[in-house]
Amino acid sequence: MDYFIELLFSGLTRGSIYALIALGYTMVYGIIGLINFAHGEMYMIGAFTGLIVAEILLIYQFPLPAVFVLTALAAVVWSSAYGYTVERIAYRPLRKAPRLAPLISAIGMSIFLQNYVQLVQTADFLPFPSLIPEFAFLEPYAGVIGSTDAAILVVSLLAMLLLSAMVKWTRIGKAMRATAQDQKMALLVGVNVDRIISFTFVLGSGLAAIGGVLIASHVGQINVFIGFIAGIKAFTAAVLGGIGSIPGAVLGSYVLGLTESLTTGYVSSDYEDVFAFALLVLILIFRPNGLLGKASVDKV
Repeated sequence: MDYFIELLFSGLTRGSIYALIALGYTMVYGIIGLINFAHGEMYMIGAFTGLIVAEILLIYQFPLPAVFVLTALAAVVWSSAYGYTVERIAYRPLRKAPRLAPLISAIGMSIFLQNYVQLVQTADFLPFPSLIPEFAFLEPYAGVIGSTDAAILVVSLLAMLLLSAMVKWTRIGKAMRATAQDQKMALLVGVNVDRIISFTFVLGSGLAAIGGVLIASHVGQINVFIGFIAGIKAFTAAVLGGIGSIPGAVLGSYVLGLTESLTTGYVSSDYEDVFAFALLVLILIFRPNGLLGKASVDKV
């Protein structure tokens, strides 16, 4: 039973990271109908920013909790700035172009950011310091859940709850929903659509950066390709739950994370991707719009 619980928490940890990245995919798609394939690189840039800031703070012997908070904040700010820049340069000029043009631009921006970070940093794996202190109350359960796993679950759930509350209750959240429903009508009632779209990219990039810092601290190493791998998994989770649906992105992420964890534990790690994508195919056969997705309606 302990082994199953360990796998359960491992799957929830994976799912939490996937969810932080998948939310960026699903928000952008829900508002402008674009798959931002450069989104995984925001996760990678957040991790590299966190590494640089954490190393500087540790040199000056800052307390570990302060290092974690300041590192996460720096990663969020820097990745959000990149998200804003990518939207302005790579997507906004192509907003009225054929749908294939922004898709190609997104793939090109992903490749550019990978190579840019590789030139500025390195293509090798770099060690990442552990920023999560050991929690004394978890010591009796050390074989089941670690401090880093608990921190990832708590921080991720808190971020997702705050996002849901913002979208549902705040003025800018209502503007986001109005833009997603009908951009022309949103413009007519005074919504600055360009600003809302930019804010969506900034928000999604910040969430991905939090995931980058958390998982880098958990794994203990990073390189320039972590964004591509995590981005593909998160995109899969978003499609699994229903692309464009925020609750669907979260549900799909946890389903994917648990599937991978249980497959690794009871079958083999060599087959975790096989089972995960087989599950995706089965769900899309019987529910083409995903677990919580809704059929799109063409406006006439």
